[in-house]
Amino acid sequence: MKRGQYLLVLHAHMPYVMAHGRWPHGEVWLYEAAAEVYLPLLQVIDELVAADIPCPITLGLTPILLEQLRSHTFREGFSAYLEDRLRRARDDQGTPVLAPLARAWEHHFEALRARWDAIHGDNVGAFAALAAAGHIELLGGFATHGYAALLKHDSMIHAQLELGLRTSERHLGRRPKGIWLPECSFRPEGPWRVPALGREEHQRRGVDRILEEHGVSHFFVEAGLVMGARSEGLVEASGFRKVDWEEATRYPGRGWRSVLQPHRVGSHGGPSAVAAFARHPALSERVWSAEVGYPGDGAYLEFHKRKDGDGLRYWRVTDRKAGLGEKLLYDPALAEASRWRDADDLARRIATELAHFHTWAEPEGVVTTTFDAELFGHWWFEGPAFLRSLFQKLHQHNQVRALTAEQSLASTPPDKVAWLPEGSWGAGSDHRVWLNEQTQWMWEALYRAEDRFLGLRWSVSKARNKRARELMVVAARELLLLQASDWPFVIRTGGAVDYGFRRFCGHLDRFDNACTLAQEALDGQRTSPLASLRLREGLASDAVYAEIDLGLWQG
Repeated sequence: MKRGQYLLVLHAHMPYVMAHGRWPHGEVWLYEAAAEVYLPLLQVIDELVAADIPCPITLGLTPILLEQLRSHTFREGFSAYLEDRLRRARDDQGTPVLAPLARAWEHHFEALRARWDAIHGDNVGAFAALAAAGHIELLGGFATHGYAALLKHDSMIHAQLELGLRTSERHLGRRPKGIWLPECSFRPEGPWRVPALGREEHQRRGVDRILEEHGVSHFFVEAGLVMGARSEGLVEASGFRKVDWEEATRYPGRGWRSVLQPHRVGSHGGPSAVAAFARHPALSERVWSAEVGYPGDGAYLEFHKRKDGDGLRYWRVTDRKAGLGEKLLYDPALAEASRWRDADDLARRIATELAHFHTWAEPEGVVTTTFDAELFGHWWFEGPAFLRSLFQKLHQHNQVRALTAEQSLASTPPDKVAWLPEGSWGAGSDHRVWLNEQTQWMWEALYRAEDRFLGLRWSVSKARNKRARELMVVAARELLLLQASDWPFVIRTGGAVDYGFRRFCGHLDRFDNACTLAQEALDGQRTSPLASLRLREGLASDAVYAEIDLGLWQG
């Protein structure tokens, strides 16, 4: 008898990197993700489908990622990248100690190239076909991964969301019902103090209300937000019934505040049509953590050691505390044994967690594990094969139903409406990773840019000036790129500090230039040659979202 559900949710995202550097920061990030994550994941899903084993992965492909994967520039560059990897594998066969593994790499990249040719260089179309056939669910996202909880104006959230959903529909053939909120950042309805500049306070709509207005039915949050929830109401056969905040305490058996229960989110105190799934912290950690999780096993491929700096990997983890010079050569047989053992371990833990929930709670339990898709194949080479093994193990279990998020909601619609606190997936479940002493200046600049854009957009909307409108579209594109949460993230984490500074400042400069030119067009002034040159350079480097509706910022 089935006693619960399991949701595997993967989040695939890449900031706009085309024409913005190559290696170590830039286009190669995207090529690596396509070769190590997207193509292997497609292969795993196809194999499971062929074996009639359900693999209902809920996969988020952010709109900015879709735009890049569908670009001619990416397709040409990725084909060249695969050829480069093949060349390196063949060259490395000249080193006797590496020859067997180098031949294995050659076969691996030949298979990837064959897969790439079979789908005609269209990862997006291949995933869309799997979703259309009902095998997986594809999530939507914000246009450029703007951090919803910290954007100054609600109209910015509306524009990021609607452009993102329209872009996903254009590439995938269906407007997504579910969404991955950038960095899982959430803010309930109520008074909000701007965390920079004048720090004025004003009333804001909850992110949940905005999602609902755009037809979104579900999203995902960090566990702490659900565990800190307030009970607001119940959805019963007769309709919505308001309850007080102590309902969760009085009736714990309903699953209030449990990460094993999706909750409808109503931060305004009323009914809600949008639900949140909470990440299961312990089971998710078993997968992603190199310290206590599976990827730290000594048999798996070592991520940090490459031949010739940016070459192929030939060594295994060996020991997490061992220096790179102490790593032993990789043994595929050892890695395969660890993979099967770890997949079996996770399947058993999921079943145990659901069985325990079944002993004290009334509704069916839902275990939700969420991960960056890059974990599976990029950071953890064996990750895609692990997922294949996991679904094979779950298929053998008679207590667990693997479902997509959309299937879960259709199967067991959540009846609890809760108020969620503000937060994100970051450290402390707050905003400190993105808003801190290193990035405060970025938010000050961004808030000024938001204000300038909205004021100028209003002026342009009142004037019949085609040139000014065209320039405002350029400004809108740069503002969207400026809002990407990736820039403060890579600065705070130290992963690519110079790159984050350069990208943010470049988009800010091009935004200001476009706004200045739009104002000059309104005033009937001629554009200077230098400003025209800077505009052309920006159009060449930021060739994304060719058509932007300025009406998106009316919300």
